[in-house]
Amino acid sequence: MGHTARKLSNILQLGLKELRSLYRDPAMLVLIIYSFTVAIYEGATAVPEAPHRASIAVVDEDRSQASLRIINAFQLPYFIQPKAIDLAQMDSGMDAGLYTFTLNIPPGFQEDLLAGRQPSIQLNVDATQVSQAFTGAGHIQQIIASETGEFVRRYRGGEALPVEAVVRTAFNPNLSRAWFGAVNEVINQITMLAIILTGAALIREREHGTIEHLLVMPVTPFEIMVGKVWAMGLVVLAASAFALRFVVEGWLDIPIQGSLLLFAGGAALHLFAATSMGIFFGTVARSMPQLGLLVILTLIPLQILSGGVTPRESMPELVQQVMLFAPTTHFVELAQAILFRSAGAAVVWPQLLALAAIGAVFFVGALSRLRKSLR
Repeated sequence: MGHTARKLSNILQLGLKELRSLYRDPAMLVLIIYSFTVAIYEGATAVPEAPHRASIAVVDEDRSQASLRIINAFQLPYFIQPKAIDLAQMDSGMDAGLYTFTLNIPPGFQEDLLAGRQPSIQLNVDATQVSQAFTGAGHIQQIIASETGEFVRRYRGGEALPVEAVVRTAFNPNLSRAWFGAVNEVINQITMLAIILTGAALIREREHGTIEHLLVMPVTPFEIMVGKVWAMGLVVLAASAFALRFVVEGWLDIPIQGSLLLFAGGAALHLFAATSMGIFFGTVARSMPQLGLLVILTLIPLQILSGGVTPRESMPELVQQVMLFAPTTHFVELAQAILFRSAGAAVVWPQLLALAAIGAVFFVGALSRLRKSLR
């Protein structure tokens, strides 16, 4: 009993030492704060749902009811009031960055439209304004198609279709990208910070020479590793809980459907695996730059192929099978099921079991590598 109590005390004290070391590392503190605040906000809002206050100019060479109808359809908040320009100002305005979109309605547009000759309208897009250009061109095409179609039919409203599909959108009624992007960004930050913090903690010991102090103390590699795992895991878990409550729900106003307690349990299992990966990388890398390169080479496949960016079903069968050995695959499924669909433990227990098994394998592998490196 005394031996077990001493081991637990050593693990506790080693973890507290890691927390104190992290507190004295301003660069890591800034990284944690940025990752779970601004990075999540940027990830959720990077790609807009529709153009917002996009600048547009129109060269109206027809000056007809049809062209005026199209121009008046560009309204706030999607577009600011269209500016009337001539052909000479169109190219110069685009070159100067004054307009994101310029529209050229040719002469005789209404006459050709009523005669059924399918006239063309020139749309120029400033592709350097990526966030607006990405969605704006399609939005403008929809506006032109809708307004010209109603003008030709001489009434507003769609044609009756022989079969009507009644669509009910579940879990994300407005099809908002921000809902998906925010939660996915939280998942990515949990994985990234767990690996970086534990790997950096081990390298910091080596750079500061304190690893030799630990080796002459009555502590084992197991105690050293568990101390780093629980301390860094606790920091990331607390930061992720803060991000979900105050950034996702508060700042971005995105509702969280499921149990945060169940999500925290799944996140703790995922952190068990991710922090073990960080310890392994810390034994392989000899400096912080080397650790950074290893993290980049690992994180990109984990984030892209785990189902967080695109559904796993759209990937090749071989990739799907290989990624079942990655903890991020199961964590993404678990997090989306809980936070989007309000799933309970009866639904996500396979993912919880997979995370526990993968975490155990990674922990044993990292511990073996740590013992070899300490020798």
